[in-house]
Amino acid sequence: MTAVLPTTRAAVLLAAAAPVALLIAALAPAAWIVAPLLGAAIFAAVLVDAALAGSLAEVRAIVPPDAEVGAEQPLAVLADLPSRAISRVEAAVATDPRLAPGGRLALALDRDPASGAWQGSAPFTPVRRGAGAVSRLWLRWEGPLGLGARQTAVPLAAVVRVRPNLAAVRSPALQLLLRDPPFGIVARRLRGEGSEFEALAEYQPGMDRRRIEWKASARHGHLYAKENEAERNNPIVFAFDCGQAMCEPVRGLPRIDRAVSAALTTAYVALKGGDRIALFGFAARVRLATPFVIGSAAFHRLQCAAAELDYAAEEPNFTLALATLAGRLQRRSLIVVFSDFTDPTSAELMVESIGRLVARHFVLFVTFADEELGELAGAAPDDLQTVASAVTAEALLRQRALVTRRLQQLGVEVLEAPWDRVGPRLLDAYLAIKARGAIG
Repeated sequence: MTAVLPTTRAAVLLAAAAPVALLIAALAPAAWIVAPLLGAAIFAAVLVDAALAGSLAEVRAIVPPDAEVGAEQPLAVLADLPSRAISRVEAAVATDPRLAPGGRLALALDRDPASGAWQGSAPFTPVRRGAGAVSRLWLRWEGPLGLGARQTAVPLAAVVRVRPNLAAVRSPALQLLLRDPPFGIVARRLRGEGSEFEALAEYQPGMDRRRIEWKASARHGHLYAKENEAERNNPIVFAFDCGQAMCEPVRGLPRIDRAVSAALTTAYVALKGGDRIALFGFAARVRLATPFVIGSAAFHRLQCAAAELDYAAEEPNFTLALATLAGRLQRRSLIVVFSDFTDPTSAELMVESIGRLVARHFVLFVTFADEELGELAGAAPDDLQTVASAVTAEALLRQRALVTRRLQQLGVEVLEAPWDRVGPRLLDAYLAIKARGAIG
């Protein structure tokens, strides 16, 4: 149904006419009829202007079916308005709040000189994963005088599936790395790295002296060094804490989304290298546990599974979750745990639970550096409030350092980095762990 509405210009004109009507009534009371006639004239102008705007033939919204969290996407609106006397066309779209702030996206439409249709687009940036509904479209077009407008509402049934951000996977730097022979599609033995013995070779200057095989060298009267084969088919589990701390935003996106993007980047490289990958998500209970997949063709399955990692405003149960994970693993694995903490008390159960995994598995703990605490601790002491905030922040940073030190003492490798460096640092850590044969 189309409604006729006055524009802002008409409201301003009517407001400006009110003092004129009062002035006429004060100076010439007998001419009081002029005031209602003036209002009626403005009202008639609104109706005529809206009539000149014409009717709507067709309107549709072009909504992308998929989007990545934190990545900008366009939403377009096309309208067929036969009248040539239209001065302005605007549209508003009702969306899920995860797609646009406040659940509303506004855009202006311009006439295409070639087709005569009105079209416009507006970018939106999803802030959370999941299914975001686009439920309704409002279209408003004004007449040539800008006094009257017509407006209609059209229901929509579009859904945008917001998936994890894979910008790092598509980056030229990573694609260049994957051109390296260890990650190619040709099957070949990779000698010189890893821990599985492959063969003996003559020692060459520049080789690591620790690789010299002294018994064989003494037997042959010549220096020989061991050549090892890089391990493949290693089980790697990315375990995500989906609790309250990981749902807090860092630079506009929840920490869990930053963690998922970093994990998928490393998972892509690991699949290319022949390792097996599984995802595990938990909060107060286990929320996601995928089987192991192998081969780069299975990466899409990991991406779809990661999109199901939900946000939970609850404390994580590390004891239950990591015990469940340990029971699922049949051989030594690399377990990458993404989590965050605020103080040693809340991290006590986390430290104990992760410590139980170290006996059988190699554990890499990944957390985000708290930049806000760092800024508060380093603020100039201009007043007492700033000094108090700096002292408190410094105490919290020392407590965080205490927790990470305890994890390292248990044999856990800890990676703490700013949000924009977690992805590259995690990839470097994975390659270093694999190169020294710490998984198998």
